[in-house]
Amino acid sequence: MKNALLKTTTSLLLMLTLLAGCQTTQTQNAAGIGTLAGATLGALTFKNKISGAAIGAGVGLLAGYIVGNEMEKADQAHLANTLESTPSGYANEWVNPDTRTQYEAIPEPPREYNDGRVERDVTIHARMADGSRQTVYAKAYRQPDGSWQLVQ
Repeated sequence: MKNALLKTTTSLLLMLTLLAGCQTTQTQNAAGIGTLAGATLGALTFKNKISGAAIGAGVGLLAGYIVGNEMEKADQAHLANTLESTPSGYANEWVNPDTRTQYEAIPEPPREYNDGRVERDVTIHARMADGSRQTVYAKAYRQPDGSWQLVQ
């Protein structure tokens, strides 16, 4: 029994480590971590290990998704502000309070097409809390409601 539990816990920790190494959004990472943590806790606390793991995974998925989504909202709001009000070629900088990732977004001049579409390129430099860096080149399109939709 203890050997099977040790194998299950080790497998879940290995999956968590692999998940953390993938390029995913904060919401996806938090949902994955919540699922694995919930499954582990459920398997450890319920008498029926399989149903406990399933229930724990479901609760963990939901909780992780909510937490990750809230973490991303702050970055999306800063980026929307950058696209709306930062002059072309100037940087807007911010730090995500949850992840401690430092961002610098530099928008390019907007382009308007004959059909009325407006798009704007933006370069986003990110320095994670562990010191690693990432640069993303993206496009943003103005939506009919006036908001910006970011695409990579």
